[in-house]
Amino acid sequence: MNLDPLRPYMRFEIDKVFSLVKAAMHSEAVQRGNGNALYLDCYTGEVLNGGDRYDYEHIYGSEWVHSTYKHLLSDEQIALVVNCPENVAVTLRSINQSKGKTDPETWFSNPSNVENHKVNLKLALSNIKKAKVGIEKKVKELIV
Repeated sequence: MNLDPLRPYMRFEIDKVFSLVKAAMHSEAVQRGNGNALYLDCYTGEVLNGGDRYDYEHIYGSEWVHSTYKHLLSDEQIALVVNCPENVAVTLRSINQSKGKTDPETWFSNPSNVENHKVNLKLALSNIKKAKVGIEKKVKELIV
């Protein structure tokens, strides 16, 4: 495989896989909630119901994953890494928008972010660690 390590970041492949992952997560949440989507916020631990202002979240953003692994993986492979189960979660829209493209370690190291969004830091750091491990595992699977 001939990869261009300078190729630009494009979300097309990532978004195709992300749509499938979100649909599967929604289906599971509806089953869990007996007809009403029911989630657990990956950073606060708060119960989120269908209709609440939540987003599906890449714990490590797709642009970060792309820039980190584009020298090793195709765009299709990067889409699988970004959307591995450990890296996709649900959080309040306010947290997702505030975090933006910032890597999670940086965002959660700011005490005002943690305080302003009522983050359960132990839970958030645990989910960040799981996401990193999941990403690394998926990358290893794909380059073997």
